[in-house]
Amino acid sequence: MLNKIYIRIAEPEDAAILTQLAVATFVETFAADNTKEDMDKYVLTEMNQGKIATELADSTNTFYLASFDGNPAGFAKVRATETPAELAGNLPLEIERLYVLQQYQSHKIGAALMTKCISHAIENRFNMVWLGVWEHNQKAINFYKRWGFEFFGSHIFRLGNDEQIDMLMKKVL
Repeated sequence: MLNKIYIRIAEPEDAAILTQLAVATFVETFAADNTKEDMDKYVLTEMNQGKIATELADSTNTFYLASFDGNPAGFAKVRATETPAELAGNLPLEIERLYVLQQYQSHKIGAALMTKCISHAIENRFNMVWLGVWEHNQKAINFYKRWGFEFFGSHIFRLGNDEQIDMLMKKVL
């Protein structure tokens, strides 16, 4: 049994696999708590291959693609474009997405992706990382707290036609 985690920077030709991972992990994580209509609308507009390809081509974004024993298992996306008002005066990097397929969540792939995101931030001279997490996603909130993230605010996240609350969390580096 190999049980080997491999993480690499995603390239433009990875748009299809990133799209598949984005849709699968998002549906696994949120479908049970949201309407099919809201989920379908969000996935159609925000997680299509064209949009992912555009995000991959944007130099302010970096995607990390994780595999486990050679199988795609998860991904993370960091971006340096948005700074919440509460973080003014800092140099923050957003961890916009960090998802692992459920079948691989017991293998520490989320931890490996988080390590990669934090290393990326430090190497690029950011002094903080931040993220938004749905207020009802306690599993993710607990994960981020274990990594030393703390709450600093909230914002609206639109899932289809549903306005939801994302809690904002930060970690000083």
